[in-house]
Amino acid sequence: MDRWATFDCYGTLIDWNGGIGRELERLFGADRASTMLHRYHEVEPQVQREEPTRSYREVLAITLSRLGDVPVEEQDALGRSLPGWPVFPEVRTSLEEARAAGWKLAILSNTDRDFIDASMERIGVPFELAIVASEIGSYKPAHGHWDEFFARIGADRAGHVHVGASLFHDVAPARELGLRTIWVNRLGDEAQPRPDVELLSLSGLAGALDSLVA
Repeated sequence: MDRWATFDCYGTLIDWNGGIGRELERLFGADRASTMLHRYHEVEPQVQREEPTRSYREVLAITLSRLGDVPVEEQDALGRSLPGWPVFPEVRTSLEEARAAGWKLAILSNTDRDFIDASMERIGVPFELAIVASEIGSYKPAHGHWDEFFARIGADRAGHVHVGASLFHDVAPARELGLRTIWVNRLGDEAQPRPDVELLSLSGLAGALDSLVA
């Protein structure tokens, strides 16, 4: 049986809050950046639900415009910056260790193909595949990414673990599908719903995966 680990990308592998936060600080000022980031977390899922066929580039621009007055030439600021968002420092080693332990890796991301390609290049570890929202017309927490993954791969669910930093976008829907989950709790939040394993970073990933699927 093949063992598959699927991953959220932004927030789990790539520093989503850092990338967006820096642009919000540049656009709205340091004193408003934290409030704007919190608001961004609220608005973006609404934009995704309104029209699931929107590209993520459009989602970024529309969400930013709803936060406040943004000059026309800055409305694509988040899309321009995304390819340069940094990888969390432990990610490459952790993914390499998982591959060495025999795990196949895939990304299930609320993004566009060009964005995920740029981010995977920054990560520097091969993935067997990446499924993105703009190509399937569905944004997590809807189940479309997992449906597409199993349709393409035909993997045994008993050998599948999903890894994500978002309880809302990743842990909750994966649990609804009966999948094992690893929550990367980078922000020190309270878990609801409970994942099978909680990590504070991606360090220890290989051991956590092996503990769930021998």
